[in-house]
Amino acid sequence: MFATNDAVPLSIRWSPIVIGGLLVALGDAVFATSWWFSWSAAGITQMFQSIAVGVLGMASFDGGTSSAVLGAVLHVIMATMFVAIYAFAARRKPGLLRHPLAFGLPYGVVLYVVMNFIVMPLSRVGRSPSFEHPDSIAAALAAHLVFGVVCVVFARRALRRRRSSRA
Repeated sequence: MFATNDAVPLSIRWSPIVIGGLLVALGDAVFATSWWFSWSAAGITQMFQSIAVGVLGMASFDGGTSSAVLGAVLHVIMATMFVAIYAFAARRKPGLLRHPLAFGLPYGVVLYVVMNFIVMPLSRVGRSPSFEHPDSIAAALAAHLVFGVVCVVFARRALRRRRSSRA
């Protein structure tokens, strides 16, 4: 089903990568809204504005709907990149596609660490998660484990060989 010859990389279909990215972004937005924000228009706006803080700084919260839209777009782009990065890695090492749970769970840990201890500190957010709230860290890490598996499943779909139309 998957190529085993590393010399001939599999071609990537982009629709599964985009769909996987949208699902990861949606799942993360539902998680964040449920855990840290409220299920109101103001809560959802704040959640997306908090993502735009990485680019706009604290001024994001004064930006209204436009900064929330920026945050939503950034969120979808990042989530789609998570799936695409895994697909590119698996394109070179197809074995990464064989066991979505076995490889997706650690990939979720990698996503959590990269986002919280590299991306956020280097962005205008400028900080990592507080260790004063281990329940929040555990919940976010659990969510990222799921996101890692989703990334592997959709990378797998993106790299699946097309069946020949010849019988």
